[in-house]
Amino acid sequence: MDESWRKAKAAFAALGVPPVFWLMAFFLIPLGVIWGYSFGENKSLTEIAVNGTFSNYAHAIKPLYLGIIFKSFVFAAITTALCLVVGFPVAIAITFASEKTKAWLLLLIMLPFWTNLLIRTYALMAVLRTEGYINFTLALLWHGVSHVTALAGHPLPPFHPLALLHNNFAVIFGLVYVQLPFMVLPLYAALDRLDRSLLEASLDLGAGHVTTFARVVVPLAMPGIVSGVLVTLIPSVGAYLTPDLLGGPSSQMIANVIERQFKTANDWPFGAALSFLLMYMTFLAIAVQAIVSRGRRAREG
Repeated sequence: MDESWRKAKAAFAALGVPPVFWLMAFFLIPLGVIWGYSFGENKSLTEIAVNGTFSNYAHAIKPLYLGIIFKSFVFAAITTALCLVVGFPVAIAITFASEKTKAWLLLLIMLPFWTNLLIRTYALMAVLRTEGYINFTLALLWHGVSHVTALAGHPLPPFHPLALLHNNFAVIFGLVYVQLPFMVLPLYAALDRLDRSLLEASLDLGAGHVTTFARVVVPLAMPGIVSGVLVTLIPSVGAYLTPDLLGGPSSQMIANVIERQFKTANDWPFGAALSFLLMYMTFLAIAVQAIVSRGRRAREG
């Protein structure tokens, strides 16, 4: 028994050491270096002195930056709520589809992952811009209706393209477009394990479809909802590419500010402090959610 256990430990170590080394060398150690920079200050263009100062964090909690962080969380919350509203019916449709249709629907959900995010964002810009597909379609419809009303003696004013790009709407639309699959997949995973006999029992006992959905489906799908909210909310808060390409000057999020500190302003200590301030807030939100969930399970138990 001891010999077999030693062999098992040796095999486990052989398999476990490379991933642990990779994690330490390329994630934890660089993260620790950036964390150290957050307590330092620039001595020259290429030298940072880590002297334990908290001035970067004091600068990061000024109203200007706290406002940008708050706006980032608002954008992320709106994105998460829209993804949940849109993704829940999609997940239900996939769950109750036939096996052949389910496979195709899941393929369509995962298809965006096969395309680079930058390419998808530029494609979205082609849809939303002034001469894009949406405004082009609306202009055709407008001219058609205008022609009909002109024959009746009531011509319509000229069509003015909608401002769909470089504003808050474009940022939230783009974030929903990017994050929606991350909401649908956890919801589908939770709903696919649903005992359908519970739905039939609820309907047989006189509950309507809305009541069954609210009191049976949603509570049983809550683990998927929580997972979907977390994997949608956290990346949305730190989104960089979408607000950078789709947003205007007033639509920039905290990740864009952090990027400018590292690349344009060459103020790595302040950028590091902003990064970790955002990380601290995210960890705090996750901890609060975990405490609330634990308390709810304790009351139910």
